[in-house]
Amino acid sequence: MQKAYIKYILALLLFGSNGIVASLITLSSYEIVFLRSFIGSLFLIIIFILSGRKIQSWKNKKHFVFLIISGVAMGASWMFLFEAYVQIGVGLSTLAYYCGPAIVMILAPFIFGESLSRIKWAGFFAVLTGMFLLNLQSILLGQLSWGLVCGLGAAAMYAVMIIFNKKATSITGLENPMFQLTVSFLTVGLFILLKQGALINLTMQNIFPVLFLGIINTGIGCYLYFSSVTQLPAQSVVILSYLDPLSALIFSAIFLGERLSMVQLIGTLLILGGAALGEYFSRKRLNAV
Repeated sequence: MQKAYIKYILALLLFGSNGIVASLITLSSYEIVFLRSFIGSLFLIIIFILSGRKIQSWKNKKHFVFLIISGVAMGASWMFLFEAYVQIGVGLSTLAYYCGPAIVMILAPFIFGESLSRIKWAGFFAVLTGMFLLNLQSILLGQLSWGLVCGLGAAAMYAVMIIFNKKATSITGLENPMFQLTVSFLTVGLFILLKQGALINLTMQNIFPVLFLGIINTGIGCYLYFSSVTQLPAQSVVILSYLDPLSALIFSAIFLGERLSMVQLIGTLLILGGAALGEYFSRKRLNAV
């Protein structure tokens, strides 16, 4: 159990540093996501082959289709997120991205038949209030930045990814992230091919951070994440998951000099607290049934 906790926390810290590593790469956000998903999926495929496991996904075609949709949504979500990094910074982008769990929470009654308690409603409105406070200055100026649109787009695609991944219940273990990441890579690859052709100008100064982002942050990060979550209590997984956005805020402040105003800090607490509260009580009630 202790080993699983360590692996899970390391994975979250790696995910939280994505924006910092990406800031060292002088490529477009779409190219970064393409290379990240390519290297990460290749790493997981190699691990899967070396483990001697056999592919089981084909046994349930419906669930495999769900996983493909989830992979497409992952690729779109990452493209939105990494573009938001460029436009509005790592901290605000990550917080906008973490509205995704709140979207899943509010859609759960319609998709999964889960009831929406008062606690969940309170959590959802806390997240909405937090997003309002984070962007209060832009709202007062009558501005809706492209970066914010990308951040919210990333959150929406995150919600689609989670919903369809949850529906693919028969595809578990390493096979799940391997296929999802591979589909994500193919999705981003098709987008880049249509947008700019097959050429990516990868310079020497970009090679190390690209490899680090692909192998360490994505490949090893996904392996640590998916090999540990099944061994941990649901409540621990939910609460600890917010180390990702918190670490992203801390890393962006230390390494990129990003700062939040007092109003934005209050908005941050509302977003993280509201989403964590809703998820925690959702899992707690589910486990009690």
